[in-house]
Amino acid sequence: MEWTLEVVAIPVTDVDRAKNFYVDRCGFTADLDMSPFEGARLVQITPPGSRCSIVLESGMPESPGQPRMTPGSLQGLQICVTDIEAARKELVDRGVVVGPVRHVGPSGWADGKGAEPWNSFAFFQDPDGNGWIVQEAPAPLADR
Repeated sequence: MEWTLEVVAIPVTDVDRAKNFYVDRCGFTADLDMSPFEGARLVQITPPGSRCSIVLESGMPESPGQPRMTPGSLQGLQICVTDIEAARKELVDRGVVVGPVRHVGPSGWADGKGAEPWNSFAFFQDPDGNGWIVQEAPAPLADR
């Protein structure tokens, strides 16, 4: 049996503002914008090339045994790209405030790309403060 991560809920205060940020600024694709019942709304958005989407919602009941997250409380969502500088430039050109490319070492975080092919990162936040990490990761062997 395969277990695939398909959708991650992002806690936001304003679905329209968040949708605009992720679609217009980040370049994600809006796959679904619907109301399953009066007073509720679901917006599903997918990063380019990803099999996993994010969902923005309002008016939905809490899931059993899972309290609702506070907008801005989700940190560390990670998107992988094959060219960190190009990805960072695209986000900046679209109006996203993105930190510099950094790498991690024994003394903590330092500016610039890391020597290893997986050790280059850039960080940004959505309008509610949910934190994202963009990581440079080598293309899968099948794609090289």
